[in-house]
Amino acid sequence: MEKDLREAELRLQAAQLAGDVQALDELLDDRLIFTFGPGTFTKADDLELHRTKAQVMSKLVEEELAILVEGTTGVTWFLGVVEGTVHGSPFAARMRYTRTWTHDAARGWRVIAAHASTVE
Repeated sequence: MEKDLREAELRLQAAQLAGDVQALDELLDDRLIFTFGPGTFTKADDLELHRTKAQVMSKLVEEELAILVEGTTGVTWFLGVVEGTVHGSPFAARMRYTRTWTHDAARGWRVIAAHASTVE
């Protein structure tokens, strides 16, 4: 199961970089809550950012990835560099993401909760 979760995480990173809304729709659970800074965002919020190109990633480089699987729950800890634009303004940051995943046989691994923060 750990190998499958690693593959799902890599598919998520590729979908983010490509702005692939269909792949993101499959990898994000409908109940997703994403916390970043002072706000929380839903799956619909995330998909809309990519669909409208309000957020465009131009670089995503993984430095570290740790994975834990317990039954049908998984957690990934990503550390890496992310660059792109949000609403036309450029950004570049070293980021840490913690993602909680849920798994079922019909749909595979999907992110149900995530938190991101910048790191020095």
